[in-house]
This record gives sequence, C-alpha cells and structure tokens, in this order.
Amino acid sequence: MNKKLTKSNERIISGVVGGIAEYFNIDKTLLRVIYAAATVFTGIFPLIILYIIAALIMPNN
Repeated sequence: MNKKLTKSNERIISGVVGGIAEYFNIDKTLLRVIYAAATVFTGIFPLIILYIIAALIMPNN
C-alpha cells in the first residue's frame, strides 16, 4: 500500500502535525506536545515558518 502524507481531518489549526502523526503512526497528542515544546525552545519563528509552509504544501485528506 502506498501511504501519502496529508493533513489530518482531526485538526487543531490546519492538521499538519496530526497528518504527520498519522503518517508515522504516532499518537497525535504526543507529537503536538513535542512540536509545541520544540517551537518554544528553538526560538519560536523557525518552526512556525516551517508549519506555515507545510500547511500550504500538504494536500487535504
């Protein structure tokens, strides 16, 4: 089966992190907490810019 990386239907903002969690079969809440912590500890802007780019590029489910 060919998996595709798409946004999640169970979205908080745009479904990017949820879609990544579904693709790698990881708990969505855990990945969201890790992403939020990484965003705070890396100076906020780099991961926010990455999230916006991913939200624009990733197709909807």
